[in-house]
Amino acid sequence: MTVGTENVLNYWHGGLSEVPDAVWHHPSLEVLLLPDNALTRLPARIGTLASLHTLDLGHNHLTELPPELGDLTSLSRFLYVHDNRLTSLPDSLGNLKRLAYLNVGENRLTALPDTLGSLDALVELRAQRNHLTSLPSSLGALTALRELWLRGNRLTSLPTSLHGLADLRELELRENEFATVPEALRGLPRLRRLDLRANRLRELPPWIGDLPALEKLDLRWNEVAVPDELLRRLEGRGCVVLR
Repeated sequence: MTVGTENVLNYWHGGLSEVPDAVWHHPSLEVLLLPDNALTRLPARIGTLASLHTLDLGHNHLTELPPELGDLTSLSRFLYVHDNRLTSLPDSLGNLKRLAYLNVGENRLTALPDTLGSLDALVELRAQRNHLTSLPSSLGALTALRELWLRGNRLTSLPTSLHGLADLRELELRENEFATVPEALRGLPRLRRLDLRANRLRELPPWIGDLPALEKLDLRWNEVAVPDELLRRLEGRGCVVLR
């Protein structure tokens, strides 16, 4: 079907176990929506849809993605692969240099590929509820990134390169295993919201009061003591501190 001037195929909640043949009859397809189905594989042929700018594969049963996904260099808006059964991502995702939004959350990922640091246009990255124990240092090169969602992983630290995320506004680190606030966050000039709920924090570094744009700091479900002086500094300039 066609919506507006864009070629759109929408198979949302269609009970599909494979990608319909009709998809391959639309080489100029711009939007392909296949969420809430029962897909177990994505054909390598997906890489031939050279005009796609949006691809939604969320809420399926995919266990892997073909390397040909990286051939979709016109993907510029959204790539959803959340809520599948992925244990890894292909290195070829680093070819999607125009992509603004990537959601790989709610899978079984133990690592993210280094090549994700090549996604120059990425504004939002969601990798929540996986099995990540670390992040690649290359993510520090994502200078356009504004939101990073990492809830429900097994992270204990962040790479120091993340101090290069000068445009980062929102960072969710809830339900990880941080014992200290990562030094990589020190000096981030535009960080507004920092969610550290349900970690293992016991103390806060003094520099957290120097984050110039911080508006909300969520520390609930930690055993952390906030020094009175630090609390006054934060609240005195309008930062909401939840503890």
